[in-house]
Amino acid sequence: MTSLSRRLNRIVLSALAVAVLGATVAQADPITLNASGATFPAPLYGRWFQEYNKLHPDVRVNYQGVGSGSGIKSFTAGLTDFGASDAAMSDTEIAAVKDGGVVLLPMTAGSIVLCYNVPGVTDSIKLPRDVYPAIFLGQITKWNDPKITAANPGVTLPDLPITVAYRADGSGTTYNFTNHLAAISPDFKTKVGGGKLVKWPAGVGGKGNEGVTALIKQTAGTIGYVEYGYAMKTHLPMATLQNQAGKFVAPTADSGSTALAQVTLPDNLRAFITDPAGDGSYPIVTFTWWLCHTTYTKPGAADTIKALANWALTDGQKLAPDLGYLPLPAPVVAKVQGAVNTIK
Repeated sequence: MTSLSRRLNRIVLSALAVAVLGATVAQADPITLNASGATFPAPLYGRWFQEYNKLHPDVRVNYQGVGSGSGIKSFTAGLTDFGASDAAMSDTEIAAVKDGGVVLLPMTAGSIVLCYNVPGVTDSIKLPRDVYPAIFLGQITKWNDPKITAANPGVTLPDLPITVAYRADGSGTTYNFTNHLAAISPDFKTKVGGGKLVKWPAGVGGKGNEGVTALIKQTAGTIGYVEYGYAMKTHLPMATLQNQAGKFVAPTADSGSTALAQVTLPDNLRAFITDPAGDGSYPIVTFTWWLCHTTYTKPGAADTIKALANWALTDGQKLAPDLGYLPLPAPVVAKVQGAVNTIK
């Protein structure tokens, strides 16, 4: 081989090496997805995004738990790649999204629990169906109220004022909790109603599930509504609630799953479980949604979100119970995956 031939071979090989290296770099271009919204599923989402990054180091998700209301606003304004809300977007909210369209994806589910700080009480306090709406209306104001003591024979409840802790920010947790109370109490429906942000007749407000949790821990006599996973993590006592069937049911993975099984997810993937039937159903459960676009212009966003969502709907569901969330039933997963795969 002549000297010229050898030089030409080296040039060709070098060019091929550069081309291969360039292709490899292009394929490994990192992508960061920005998302914000519900605090209810934030611990699970944080775990999902961390685990997915271990499998796919080129994919990072920057998720901010700012509340469902703020998450919807940021998504609508185009400030995030996807949002998260414990209240599925309404038709009006969807119509306000000008670019990219909207697809709603139920990604997990959980229970909303009533946590309290009542010194000296070690048993789970039973709260009848007519009692806990009255507490949040400011009508039952003492822990030793006759209606509470009658439901808890053998438990010494103190002569202690009840302080209600509620969400001060726009919240999907509030949306689901208030719609449940409105479904079981005509008085609550008339005086307060359901919504992400309502005017509470009494109590103090905290931001996020963590803010309500802090209020409960700080003040004896306080009761508030938080996501089950937060209650588990902070070891707060949880009330046993009377359900539609008249049974007192504690919040557990089984009782939440029993309630979830009562629901058939419609084609628009919006289902609200305001008062589940069934003897073993815990009465306050909800899906929680990702808010995604049907079409993305950001390079790599559509394929990345689809891959991430499909992983979360399969392997990611296995992580839910340890953090206090309810794995989605198989028919729900199949229906949601169909919607995921329409994203372009």
